[in-house]
Amino acid sequence: MSQKQFYSRKLAASRKRQWFREFPDPMVLIFMVLIVVYAMTFFVPAGEFAREVVDGRSRVIPGSFEYLSDIANVHFFRVFVAIPEGMINAAQFLFIVFIAGGLFHILKGTGALENAIGIAAYTMGAGNSIRSRNLIITVGTFIYGFFGMAVGAENNIALVPVGVLIAAAIGCSRLVGVTMAVGGIAIGFALSPINPYTVGVAQSIGELPLFSGWWLRTLMLLICLATLAAYICVRVVNIEFNDEQPVEMSRKLQDYTLSRNNLVVLGIFLAGLVVMLVGVFTRGWYIKEIAGNFLLMAILIGLASGLSANQLVKQMMEGASSVTAGALVIGLAASIQVILSDARIIDTIVHSLSAIVGDMPVALAAVVTSVIQGVINLFIPSGSAQALVTMPILIPLADLVGMSRQLMITAFQVGDGLTNLFTPTNGGILAMLALGRVSYAQWLPVILPIVVPLYIMCWIALVVANYVGY
Repeated sequence: MSQKQFYSRKLAASRKRQWFREFPDPMVLIFMVLIVVYAMTFFVPAGEFAREVVDGRSRVIPGSFEYLSDIANVHFFRVFVAIPEGMINAAQFLFIVFIAGGLFHILKGTGALENAIGIAAYTMGAGNSIRSRNLIITVGTFIYGFFGMAVGAENNIALVPVGVLIAAAIGCSRLVGVTMAVGGIAIGFALSPINPYTVGVAQSIGELPLFSGWWLRTLMLLICLATLAAYICVRVVNIEFNDEQPVEMSRKLQDYTLSRNNLVVLGIFLAGLVVMLVGVFTRGWYIKEIAGNFLLMAILIGLASGLSANQLVKQMMEGASSVTAGALVIGLAASIQVILSDARIIDTIVHSLSAIVGDMPVALAAVVTSVIQGVINLFIPSGSAQALVTMPILIPLADLVGMSRQLMITAFQVGDGLTNLFTPTNGGILAMLALGRVSYAQWLPVILPIVVPLYIMCWIALVVANYVGY
């Protein structure tokens, strides 16, 4: 080998190792965002809307925005203090990831869920043809979409590992199962015609009948779920996924059977899910109550499987430790909100972005509003909180520019909802990824290519809706 060839290969090898040629670790990526947000605090002035409490909820008073002159700069050390503070603020998401991780580790040990999925996959013809595989992926995507539409996003965290097992049953990677589950749930939540957190809150502010205008949202939902399913079948199944803990079925599909103990375990699991749904819809349950329900399910399943108290704790700890990295990412992402709140610039960002659409044609304003809501979602990741902050500003703006309130609310829903597929500040989605053991860095290159066509289809729907008098 010549000296020139030696140095050429050495240079090529060093380029491969250069940090900027690799996709950053999720922790690095979110910390970069945190630094950018910190830098914003020096040139984005502090400001605040006046608020009033209506029906127990704090709402922004339109036209009340004022800049604040007595807010001190955020000290650089505060960036590092914000990280543990963010973890404290996001504690409910961290704990549901730990508890759900323990629950599914115990459930996996019983073999009940794998046996049930193996039987179901065999019944549907999995492994016989690509057509059967694609049918299962499509049906699974729509089922997860239905759960996202009807139950919400965070309430379905426990169902993500089921998607991973379904993917394993049809010979696909963990990534396929997580995309099917997380993508389906997120799109279902984003475009749900009956979403109480976004549509319900926004329509109450806009003084519209609850869940009116459902037909457009339902149409967008069905089209986007079909697009996601096609994307998974065509592209995601062919992506090489470096899985450190691959999930494989332990036997051939035709060999799966359900024992009596399996039926008991599945009965407890399904009963626990029913209790969760009843609690969500009738008792106002949220993350803490759902996490407590998961913990009770884990204990009952462990006891039904013959585990001793010590064995039960050991299984829970092993399951929790396997999702620790993903849980910590959630806490780090929550630190971004801490810096924004300290600097008092959230309202300034909302005020500045909402002023952009004032002089635009109505159809274009609807599209731009969805983009603006997507940007705001980075800073206010809660859909209901975003509705409470932005709708009191955008509803009067819609009246001024001649846009229907229904269209403005739908534009808000599209922008807020679809952004959840990739925004790093959304604790629920990060929790699902953690439980599915797909890192944020692995998730982004997979989900971003499909987000663009989803947005384009929804933007077309918004433009058409404007011209048909929606």
